[in-house]
Amino acid sequence: MSDDLEAQFAEWRRYVQSRPELRQADADELEDHLRGSVDELVAAGLHTDEAFLVAVKRMGSLDDLSREFAREHSERLWKQLVLTGEPDSPVAVTRSRRDLLVMIVCALGAAASIKLPELFGQRFEQDGGFYAPNMGLFALPWLAAFLAWRRQTPPLVIGALVALFALGAVGANVYSLGDESQSLVLTTIHLVIALWFVVGVAYVSDDLRSSRRRMDFIRFTGEWFVYYVLIALGGGVLTGLTFGTFEAIGISPQNFVAHWLVPCGAMAAVVVAGWLVEAKQSVVENIAPVLTRLFTPLFTLALLAFLIAFGFSGGGINVEREALILFDVLLVVVLALLLYSISARDPLAPAGVFDKLQLGLVISALAIDVLVLLEITGRISEFGTTPNKAAALGENVLLLANLAWSAWLLFGLVRGRTPFAALERWQTAYLPVVAVWAWIVVLVFPPVFGYL
Repeated sequence: MSDDLEAQFAEWRRYVQSRPELRQADADELEDHLRGSVDELVAAGLHTDEAFLVAVKRMGSLDDLSREFAREHSERLWKQLVLTGEPDSPVAVTRSRRDLLVMIVCALGAAASIKLPELFGQRFEQDGGFYAPNMGLFALPWLAAFLAWRRQTPPLVIGALVALFALGAVGANVYSLGDESQSLVLTTIHLVIALWFVVGVAYVSDDLRSSRRRMDFIRFTGEWFVYYVLIALGGGVLTGLTFGTFEAIGISPQNFVAHWLVPCGAMAAVVVAGWLVEAKQSVVENIAPVLTRLFTPLFTLALLAFLIAFGFSGGGINVEREALILFDVLLVVVLALLLYSISARDPLAPAGVFDKLQLGLVISALAIDVLVLLEITGRISEFGTTPNKAAALGENVLLLANLAWSAWLLFGLVRGRTPFAALERWQTAYLPVVAVWAWIVVLVFPPVFGYL
């Protein structure tokens, strides 16, 4: 084992031996248990530091030693792991209040950001060509700021975050894109994706090299989406009630709702949803895995039904813009189901029926991706390319590579020949490739295709 890990074991042992009620044999037994747990987790693919944290947390669930040890070493990151379940402790209450205050400041900043361009003559309802590509820049920097504050991000990483958001602002505004331009739509979609990965850098800034932290960001993304949808549904109810009550007394709130409530609320909700994930993780952590297990078999059946229908119909696939978006969304949802199930899976659990079901889902998606790619390349070779077709081609190639290797790793996992950690490492290693492609679409496509 590494010297750092041995130092952690030594510190733990010194603390255990300082307890007068414990005999030497008790200390030996506890250390053997801790070392065995660490070895088991390392064999499963976890980094040694991560394995030590998880092992300490497991011991904390067996007795009070880990909990008390963590209290006396409050500067350690793994205190946050050990002390879960003590929401009423003074430290937890103080941190919760600070998080709430910082979240409110960041949410207000996001709400104000979308109104700031009006000071320079940009109107939300009139200048869609400006607001659409800049939409991610109004809220995501504030969400990144909140996460960076929570992670106590180093100044060098903060500088990198600022530089990336500045690059996004350049990509959104440096090109003259018409309101009907394909590149405007592509920039709007892909810049949000690129900036979300910048948020991911802020999320993992406490341990940039950890694959487990990157997988935690995938989990964060899914839970954030669930919370944002719930907030949006609640906001819709609020909007309806506002209209109804004010119109009942002869006052029309349309301007307030359209110009203030909806845009400002949508931006603030981005930060609020992130705070909810950080503060109330146990709520969604119980729901999201259930949803994943519910929709995985449903999507598998839907994809198999499509492949069977395609085989009997004998026709081709429509690769016009709307169809391309639909197929890409379908494949991305499949990948999201896979990623989220991986992030929520016990790394030590043996392969089961659900893993086989996921393998069927990935293989079905892989077959559909191949069919779409054949149609796209055929249309490009016959009619030439457009920004939409080029973007779809690149994204389907990325999906093909990810799905193909994921299928191979899942096949090995089901047969007991591939450790689960290999599948997790592959997915987290692939995230930067997606981020780079999103930046390419934003920064390179408009000049290459002449701002079409």
